[in-house]
Amino acid sequence: MAEKSTPPYYPIREDAAKRAKDMNSFSDYQPGSATAEYHRCVDEAAALAERQKSHVDPMYHEKIDRLLDTYARKLANNMNEGFAIDARVPSILITGGSNFPVRQKEKQNVARDRNMAEWRDIQSLLDKIRSTGMGGISADDPQAIAKLESKLAGLERAQERMKGVNAYYRKHKTLDGCPLLTQEQAEKLKSGMASSWHLEDKPYPAWALSNNSAEIRRVKGRIASLSAHKAAHYEGWEFDGGRVETNTEDNRLQIFFDEKPDTDARSVLKSNGFRWSPNAGAWQRQLNNNALYAAKHLDFLQPVSDEDLFEDGQDGLEQEDGGMHLL
Repeated sequence: MAEKSTPPYYPIREDAAKRAKDMNSFSDYQPGSATAEYHRCVDEAAALAERQKSHVDPMYHEKIDRLLDTYARKLANNMNEGFAIDARVPSILITGGSNFPVRQKEKQNVARDRNMAEWRDIQSLLDKIRSTGMGGISADDPQAIAKLESKLAGLERAQERMKGVNAYYRKHKTLDGCPLLTQEQAEKLKSGMASSWHLEDKPYPAWALSNNSAEIRRVKGRIASLSAHKAAHYEGWEFDGGRVETNTEDNRLQIFFDEKPDTDARSVLKSNGFRWSPNAGAWQRQLNNNALYAAKHLDFLQPVSDEDLFEDGQDGLEQEDGGMHLL
């Protein structure tokens, strides 16, 4: 049995947790209680990760561990930020109603709502842990190319097997004794050939070979596309009022603004596939050539330096030494 990994813990600001408690409650803060609650949440996530790892192929274990670490790190940051927010303005029960800072309290409540939205976003990482290894092959999966290559090998073996079985039947006019089939497989093919819908005098009809061949071409195409994307070296740039960054770990093109963009800019971002991520604090979409093309053609994201400008007609990319490089 594989040894369980130690849950990843990040520091919790006990001093901030105590200040938040003092500002909002008459009861004393229990030292270490914030850290204990954080450890409880991480321990539950770690147990979930271990259960998921026991159900899926080992090739997914690294991704599950990475998701668990991200959850632990972001949860710690979220909790620490929550303590800082709660300590900004005391509860009216503590200070009383006289000269209560209503405006500051409203700002605090807005910050609390934002912090809670981030917390919900962090909890969605648990769903990602639960689904890892249970579905199709995502382009975001760092093992996507290896998995596709494994799938391709299986499809190619199946293609050769179908051709070999058909050749054996063509020569012997029977499936008995075919070395490529088990007895159960041979009987199943015989039953299929006896059905009224089986119109061809061979175990595997032409459409089965054709469909499998088409799937082989599709998977090869995905491998080629992901390989080119993996070889690409993307770089971000600064614009007036923020910066564009390429987050290769999360496979996202991210736009950070110094100040909240106006309504028109937000509408343009949404229409170009970018979505606001409270957790990242950025507008983002999946990192690929289309995302770079969209970002570089938005007027308010133009680079502040001429050295960062893209050459027309190159879509911001240049072929060099077998890899794609952002100009």
